[in-house]
Amino acid sequence: MKLSRIKHIHFIGIGGVGMVGIAEILIHQGYKVTGSDLVENKNTERLKKLKAKISIGHQASNVGKADVVVYSSAVNANNPEMLEAKSKGKIIIPRAEMLSSLMKGYQSIAVAGSHGKTTTTSLIANIFSDAEFDPTYIIGGKILGREDRSILGSSNFIIVEADESDGSFLHLNPEISVLTNVDNDHLDFYDYKTSKLEKTFFNFMEKLPFFGTAVICTDCLKAKKIYKKISRPKVSYGFNKSADYQIVHRDQNEQYQTFILLEKKSKKEIKFKLKIPGQHNALNSVAAFIVSNLAGIKLRIARESLENFTGVSRRLEPKGLLSIAKKTTYLLDDYGHHPTEIKETVSAVRQSHKGKKINMIFQPHRYSRSSLLFDDFIDALSKVDKLIVMDIYSAGEDNPTNISSYDFINSLLEKNIKVFHGKNLTEISKILEANISDNEILITQGAGNVADISNSLAAMYK
Repeated sequence: MKLSRIKHIHFIGIGGVGMVGIAEILIHQGYKVTGSDLVENKNTERLKKLKAKISIGHQASNVGKADVVVYSSAVNANNPEMLEAKSKGKIIIPRAEMLSSLMKGYQSIAVAGSHGKTTTTSLIANIFSDAEFDPTYIIGGKILGREDRSILGSSNFIIVEADESDGSFLHLNPEISVLTNVDNDHLDFYDYKTSKLEKTFFNFMEKLPFFGTAVICTDCLKAKKIYKKISRPKVSYGFNKSADYQIVHRDQNEQYQTFILLEKKSKKEIKFKLKIPGQHNALNSVAAFIVSNLAGIKLRIARESLENFTGVSRRLEPKGLLSIAKKTTYLLDDYGHHPTEIKETVSAVRQSHKGKKINMIFQPHRYSRSSLLFDDFIDALSKVDKLIVMDIYSAGEDNPTNISSYDFINSLLEKNIKVFHGKNLTEISKILEANISDNEILITQGAGNVADISNSLAAMYK
């Protein structure tokens, strides 16, 4: 059955960052969209305003008369709506397959990688929008300053984030693919074999058509291996001297960072200025610039767009100055939930807020990730000055190793890190009021519902 003959599409886990954009596009295209999720959030509220019927909680009756059922990588086979859809013989497809169907007929760009996908995709979408290319884009976060803009553009460009967590990104067939890096994450899906993870990323990049282009960061050794092996047209970038586009002379202050980009082929030097901090964001910006260059966007427009870009929701998002126990504190909110991401976050804040102490409220995400990368988490978290650890956000997982937040706390105490356990907002606010000092940074960190803590603190202490 072709998508054009389908009238009613149901999403299981519709509030997820990867699902909401697809649902919104389908609504704009005239489909009846329903969906369910465990809790309400900004995404479900947004879809309700677009006349989607949203159910809170998963139950068989939610599927109704849907022609197609779309599920996210977070949904397991025993979900009651999945079981109902199977029993009724519904068409059941993963999110990426639906995304692939939507990409047909577009000139498509996909951003893959273990870290930096959302920011890089947002940077590309921002440049294309500023160049009046009016793209459609599907991203796991909102571009700050463009929150109210429809993600459905009028041109034939589509820019998407490619999710490797369950391998379903292999359904996508982009014309330009970006690979930011390859790191050990979602290994439970890859049978805990890094070789299988790397092979899947390779297969994704090798799927490019003969006229396509792979844009790869070769600072990452695993990504560099893929770069060397793929047979498609390719461009490399990074801080390393062998890259086609090399970043040099990077400098960071509290307001912005600057760097020079050396284009090896033309020997041209291009100066960039960014509001978003950190070495990782310099790399993300270069990837976006290369893609814009391939699309024929003028250098002036790309540079101005990158300079004016203020960030993405929950990616080191500034939440403002708070007054906690009469102490001035600057609050940032970040989605990073992998040790590499936490290290990059802390490094960026250290560089942009020199000399200031960093407090973090960290919510571990998934028992499997917490167990598998435990030592790396301890190393990353030991880089902050004071830490509050929340209970692990299960994301629906079982806990076969019985890991808990106290394992994090005990290991960090052994390293003489000042660490506390904060179960909820009441406990966290008491810990902050007793331990915060003036002119410090506070970061809420994680992919679970720690964002709610961040929003509540911002409301309480403004």
